[in-house]
Amino acid sequence: MSWYPWLSGPYRQLIGQYQTGRGHHSLLMHVAAGMGDDALVYGLSRWLLCQHKEGEKSCGKCHSCQLMIAGNHPDWHTLLPEKGKNSLGIDPVRQLIETLYNYSQQGGAKVVWIPQMELLTEAAANALLKTLEEPPSGTYFLLGCREPSALLATIRSRCFYWHLPVPEEALSVQWINRQLSADSVAIKTALRLANGAPLSALELLQPERWKQRVALCQQLYTQCQQQDMLSLLPQLNHDDAADRLYWLATLLLDAIKWQQQARHFIINHDQQPLVRLLASTQSNASLQQSVNAWMHCRQQLLSIVGVNRELLLTEQLLEWEQMLRGSVPSSFFSSSLTR
Repeated sequence: MSWYPWLSGPYRQLIGQYQTGRGHHSLLMHVAAGMGDDALVYGLSRWLLCQHKEGEKSCGKCHSCQLMIAGNHPDWHTLLPEKGKNSLGIDPVRQLIETLYNYSQQGGAKVVWIPQMELLTEAAANALLKTLEEPPSGTYFLLGCREPSALLATIRSRCFYWHLPVPEEALSVQWINRQLSADSVAIKTALRLANGAPLSALELLQPERWKQRVALCQQLYTQCQQQDMLSLLPQLNHDDAADRLYWLATLLLDAIKWQQQARHFIINHDQQPLVRLLASTQSNASLQQSVNAWMHCRQQLLSIVGVNRELLLTEQLLEWEQMLRGSVPSSFFSSSLTR
C-alpha cells in the first residue's frame, strides 16, 4: 500500500498516544476524501497487531505482520457495504460483534476499521454502541468519517475525536509535481477544488478528467454571453453530474469573491476571464441565489433515489436563464468582454 508524506507526522502522533497508554479504544477519525486515510489506518493497524514492535514501527517479520502484508489477518476486520449497496445494515454489525467476543485468533489485539461511519443505518449504529463503549479486551475501533455531524450523538460521545488536517499547499504541490506533469496554476486550482486533499486533486488533474472540466468552463463562457444557459445541458447531464455542479458552484462563488475584491481567495485560478464575466453579468444577490439553487439541485441528485436527472437539470437551467435575462442589462454582456 502506498504511503504519503503528509501522513508521517499524524502517524507518529497516534502511535505516540498508544505507546504512552493514552490511545483510545474507539478512535473517530475525521478525514476528507482524497487524503489517503486507508494507508494511515493500515499502518496503525499493523503496529497495533504486531507481536514484536520496533518503536514506532511494526517489525514486518512476525506472523501477524506477515498476515497483514498478505491481506488476510483474521483479527483485522474491515466493515464495508455489500456490493451494490450504499449503506451498512445491522446484520454485518451483529456478526462483527459476535466475532469480536471470541478469543483473538493470533493471541493479540483485534482491530476494526469502518471507513465511513455515515453509511451505518440508525439500527446498525445503535447496535454498535455498547461494544464501542466497552469493547472486548485488546480490541480497537478505527472509525472514519467525512462529516461528524452526520453521526449519532451517542456514537460521537463514545469515541475520541481526531482530525487529519490537509497538508500545506506547498507540500501537496511538490508531491503532485512528482506524479504528473501539469502547470502550477492547474495544480493550485485542482488542490483548491479538492479542498486541499492531494489524492483528489491528482485524480482531477488526470488529462481526460481535467479536459472535461475545462470543456464545461469554455461552454459556460460562451453561453453566458449568449444568455442561452439551456445549452449547458449536454455538459452537465452525465453520471458525474454532482461533480460538475460542484465545479459550477465554485465558479459562481469565485464571482462573488471577485465582486468583493477578494480575488486572492478564488478557487478557479485558471478561469479568471470566466469568473470576471460572471461577476460582471450578475448582481451579488443573483449570484448567491444561483449558488444556493445549484447546490440544492446537487443535493437532490445525491439524495433522491431514481430522480430524473435530465429533467431536474433542464428545469434548473431554464430558471437560471430566466433569472439572468431578467436581472442584467444586455449592455453588460458586451462591455464585460472589453474589461
